[in-house]
Amino acid sequence: MDARHKLIDIAAFLDRVDRHEGNPDFRYDGFHHALEAMLKPGDVPRAQAVLESLSDHTTEPIPKATIQGAFGAVNPSP
Repeated sequence: MDARHKLIDIAAFLDRVDRHEGNPDFRYDGFHHALEAMLKPGDVPRAQAVLESLSDHTTEPIPKATIQGAFGAVNPSP
């Protein structure tokens, strides 16, 4: 089953992060929020809940891009 493989891959990722001794990364917190959204989506479909949990809902543009891509999660202290 494809879903089983993906679940094992997520578990392996979490194990690797647990072994990491570096500084905390805001994207890991965002990942945890996405997992929580998947488990308790509320009144919306799970995929929507996960996408919204990882999305930046600010409406004001930033003055200048700091990277040429996306961070993958909302940075609480840019």
